[in-house]
Parts: sequence; C-alpha cells; structure tokens
Amino acid sequence: MTATTANESRTRQSEPAAEVVGRLRATFNTGVTRPLGWRVKQLQRLRALLVENEKELLEAVWADLRKNATEAKMAEIDLTVGHIDETLASLEGWLQPRPVEVPAFLGSTTTAHTKYDPLGVVLVIGTWNFPVHLLIDPLIGALAAGNTVVAKPSEISVHTSAVLSRLLRRYFDADVLTVVEGGAEETTALLAQRFDHIFYTGNGTVGRIIMAAAAKNLTPVTLELGGKCPVFVAPDVDVDEAAQRLVGGKFSVNAGQSCGTTDYVLTDPATAAALVPALRKALEAQFGSTPQTAPDYGRVINERHFDRLTRLLDSGQVAVGGQHDRDDLFIAPTVLTDVDPASPVMQEEIFGPILPIIEVEDLDAAIAFINERDKSLGLYALTTSEATKSRLVNETSSGAVAWGSPGIQVLISGLPFGGVGESGMGHYHGLYSLETFSHLKSVVDVPLS
Repeated sequence: MTATTANESRTRQSEPAAEVVGRLRATFNTGVTRPLGWRVKQLQRLRALLVENEKELLEAVWADLRKNATEAKMAEIDLTVGHIDETLASLEGWLQPRPVEVPAFLGSTTTAHTKYDPLGVVLVIGTWNFPVHLLIDPLIGALAAGNTVVAKPSEISVHTSAVLSRLLRRYFDADVLTVVEGGAEETTALLAQRFDHIFYTGNGTVGRIIMAAAAKNLTPVTLELGGKCPVFVAPDVDVDEAAQRLVGGKFSVNAGQSCGTTDYVLTDPATAAALVPALRKALEAQFGSTPQTAPDYGRVINERHFDRLTRLLDSGQVAVGGQHDRDDLFIAPTVLTDVDPASPVMQEEIFGPILPIIEVEDLDAAIAFINERDKSLGLYALTTSEATKSRLVNETSSGAVAWGSPGIQVLISGLPFGGVGESGMGHYHGLYSLETFSHLKSVVDVPLS
C-alpha cells in the first residue's frame, strides 16, 4: 500500500456514509474482489497487521481492560491468526463448486452444482470486550468471501479502537476496506445505507435497532449477542475440581466480560453448600488473597459498567469477594448465594466478575429453570453422568453446549459459533464464516445440441 493511499484513507475518515458505501460498491462491481488471489492477498494483509503490530495492539488492550499479556496474546492475536491461517490453507478447496445429483429424467448431459458468490459491501460492527478478535475475526470471512467492507470498531475500547483503525487504514486500500470510528451517530448514519450483509457483535438492544434498520433494505444480518449462560453443577462431581473449572472459565478470562462465559450456577442445596468454600479456595489459588494486585486479573471496561455491576451485588448474599474500587475499575471475583431468581442480577446478562448460585432441587428443576428463560449463547454442565448430558442437550435450546469446560466451544474453529433467540442469529468461524458472507448460488447446465 502506498503512502498516498494511506494518507487518502486517513482523510476519508469524515467522508459521508453514503459516499463510503458507494465507493466500496464501485470497487466490488469491477469484479476485482472475486479471484482467489485477491482474497488471499487481503487475508495476508490482515495477518501481517496482527503479527507485525502485536506489541502495540496488546498495549492498547491492556490500557482498555488491564487484560494480562498471556491472555490477550492468546485470545486477541494467536486465536485470530490461527483462524486466518486455517482460512488461507482451506480457502481454495472451500471455493470449489460442489456437484449436485441431477434427476435422471433431466437427461444424462444435464449437470448442476453450487458455488459461493460474494455478497457485495458488508458492514462489520465490533465490540469492546475482545476488541481485536471480535472485529478482525468477522473480517476474515468477509474478505475471504470476496466482499468489500466497512469496519466499525467499538468506541468503548477507546485505545484499541484508535490503534486498530490506524492500522487497518495503513494495511488496506480504502476502496477495499474502510474504517469508520465513532459512536451512535456514526453507526446510525451507516445503518441508513444499503449493505449486502451486516454483522454485529454486542447486546440485544442494539441488535434490535440494527435488525430494524436492515429490514428497510432486506439486508441479512448476523447478530452475535449473549445472554445468561447457565452451568449445571451435578452432585456427582468433585466440588474442588468443579470450582477450579468455574474459576478458569468465569473469572480468569477478561474478568467475566465475555458473552460465552458462565453467567450463573444451578445446583442442589448440598452441592451449593460445598461449592462456596471450594470456590473461595480456587479463587485464592488463582489470584491470591488480594486479587486487586494480581497481575492476571482484569478490570471492568468503564465507570458505567462498574456502576451497573456494583448495583447487582445487592441481589444476594456476598459469600466470596464483593470488594470494589471505582477509581481502579476493580471488582473482586464475587460469588452470590441466596439469590432470588426475580432479583436484578438474574434479569440481565451480568458480563462481569459476579457469579450467582441458584439452588434447585434436581436436574428436572434445573431444566425447567433454563427453559423458562431466554435461550442462551452457551449451556454448560459439570457432571460425570452421560445421562445428565443427554438430557440437557436434548431438552434445552442454546447456541452451544459444553461439558466440563464452560465456554470452550469458542476455541474450536470447526464449530459454528452463534446464538439462538435472544442470544443471536447466524454463526461464523472457519467455513461457516465463508458461508455467512456468501450467497450459495445454484448453477444448472442443460447443454444445447
């Protein structure tokens, strides 16, 4: 990319949304994005952006979230680069036409196949909790599918947004990928345009706004939302091991600010009584007696979310943790007991380091509790019973299920990642990303004589 192109890209930051989309559509209409070689080149640029600027990106993530370097490198850089490498290795095969069997009455010379067609101009709106990965990862599929893209990083993760925006402008021609920074005003202007697909990661409130705007142009959407992901802790487990798994999945990753993490625990009263001291022990082993000084414990993103989370602490008895420091955006890993299912902490996705324990009589009651509520992005269980797993997977609905390690599904790129109902619609990762950002076209050939 030339210095002139980079400078032009920067000056277009204030370009009207209609002109941005029109320019990207003009590029797409030339056909330049369709060849495999073009797509590979864009993915290589995306990879270079991450690898060559890893230090700067990790410093920005630290400034936003106090995410420790090991966690940030794995979740923001390595995982994303791995997805790029997989796509680069597989893309040529994925793009091959797939023959389809033709009925005999259509004749022996008639052939049919399907092929992936690029959609056109797509909008990718990222979020703040994994600000690098959750913007770049959808871009992998969008570019691999041969689209031009508007990328909108989250204004909440201010440091990462600034760095990512600058780097994307440096590595990509603005006629291929344009970055639009800003908040609600800029997003609203974008949503007034006609896109060929909109991919959004965030909350249901904004998801509804995006879906309503998209409907005006019959634009398909992928909504990666969240919800309250339950974990059922069965009485057959070792509570110390269960506590370690809960701490690892809930508190060790981004201080609980993850859409696929455990939101609350369902367990019987006897297991709950044993689980609380086990969680206290596991938390101290992970973060020490003063987690505020632990180098691997993150912070809440901003004051607004801090205030929201601390209000939720009144929803039950603080059995572990509860300490907080607004100046430091610190909330200790907290376990709540005696939680009323009607209390505020159970009415919204927590998205922070608070873990309510809800007591239920047995598995039947747990399944009923889950099914009375909105469908979650993930549903988890800590159990040794195959019968329990079978009942949970077959008698509930969620984006995914995982046994033994809550949230682990996000690390397996061969699995589709996405929600259902209130937790979202559509999915991505690997081949599923290509499918999301493509149209599967049917092609039939009945040769002329």
